[in-house]
Amino acid sequence: MRLIMASVLMLAATGSALADPDVAKGETTFKKCMACHAIGPDAKVKVGPPLNGIVGAKWAHFEGYAYSQDIKDGAAAGKVWDEATLDNYITNPKVLAPKGKMAFAGIKNEDERKDLIAFLAQFNADGSKK
Repeated sequence: MRLIMASVLMLAATGSALADPDVAKGETTFKKCMACHAIGPDAKVKVGPPLNGIVGAKWAHFEGYAYSQDIKDGAAAGKVWDEATLDNYITNPKVLAPKGKMAFAGIKNEDERKDLIAFLAQFNADGSKK
């Protein structure tokens, strides 16, 4: 009986980690980002760069945006915005870029971050959807 209960508790604890990301929820979460970032075919620079094609892009990839030195250094080191790096950055931007410009407390909820990344991942560099 203890083994069954332990298995049920373990499954319940990992359930959210196994859930598929929800793009619609990610779009809602993106509203937290919209004050500084845009996405889509008409996306322009705001306080931050447009996020078209961000998933898989090199750091500091958007031409004409004045990135912080932290992000430029990451670009020079060949860093890429893969899903794990984005997840880490969205959790707390100051972990990856302590002197970065992004004044955002982060998103602590893992599912919310996964949903947001799934939403971002559907956009190509030109803003069209995949």
